[in-house]
Amino acid sequence: MLSFWDKVQMYDLTQPLGHLTPPWPTYEPLQIKFFKRLSPNGANGQLITTSNHVGTHLDGPLHFCTHGKDIASLPLDYLVGPGVVVDISDIAEDYGIYTSRDITERVEVREGDILVIHTGYHHYAWDQPEADEVRYMVKHPGPGREFADWCRKMKLKWLAVDCGSADHPMNTKIREWMPVQAREADEHLRKRYGKGLDDFFRPEDYQVMHIALFPHDIIHAENVGGDIDKVLNRRLIIGCFPWRFVGGESSICRIVAFDTKEA
Repeated sequence: MLSFWDKVQMYDLTQPLGHLTPPWPTYEPLQIKFFKRLSPNGANGQLITTSNHVGTHLDGPLHFCTHGKDIASLPLDYLVGPGVVVDISDIAEDYGIYTSRDITERVEVREGDILVIHTGYHHYAWDQPEADEVRYMVKHPGPGREFADWCRKMKLKWLAVDCGSADHPMNTKIREWMPVQAREADEHLRKRYGKGLDDFFRPEDYQVMHIALFPHDIIHAENVGGDIDKVLNRRLIIGCFPWRFVGGESSICRIVAFDTKEA
């Protein structure tokens, strides 16, 4: 029954996780220590303290929706399924805006798909030679209301992005926390699109990729990386593997793409 398995190629789309991995701004970083080393039974043991928003992680419905599902309630056939990785790095720029058309011009997206968005900003992640934490977390491109509405129309299972957030950083609290970058973003958008931050991100659209979608179980993973450059613009089986976390609003996870075309 599993005779085809030797023909399946796996790609790990997960960012390495360690004490140097930055969390989303203001969240608790990963802390780790040994509580025993080669004890009388020969075992090492560790304790960790962390938020759920460090490295590659899945934002669960409960993260932004009081009545939303916890991570343990997400079934495997929701977490694993057909999907597509789309490369929009050719148009990605600091503070840029992408739309559903930017996706559909590059790949075929089917109703109920898992969608992984490659902006190229994972090259600025903490584990990369070009690491730039501010650019990675604060300046990456993102979508607006139109994109969230399209996600609902397509009934996507979940999404993943190779940067700090599925929302545009200037449509999050980062806009208040980083006033210098917010002014920079406003100037860029006015020059590029003829509209500023207030035009793109109205108060009713605040964190639209979270607030408008999570009640409908359209959630997303953030900080994807790893082998993502090897699977651009390809249709694959994509799996997200979080903890079976009772009461978990989100979870550190591993994301794997399975290429079964030769199977």
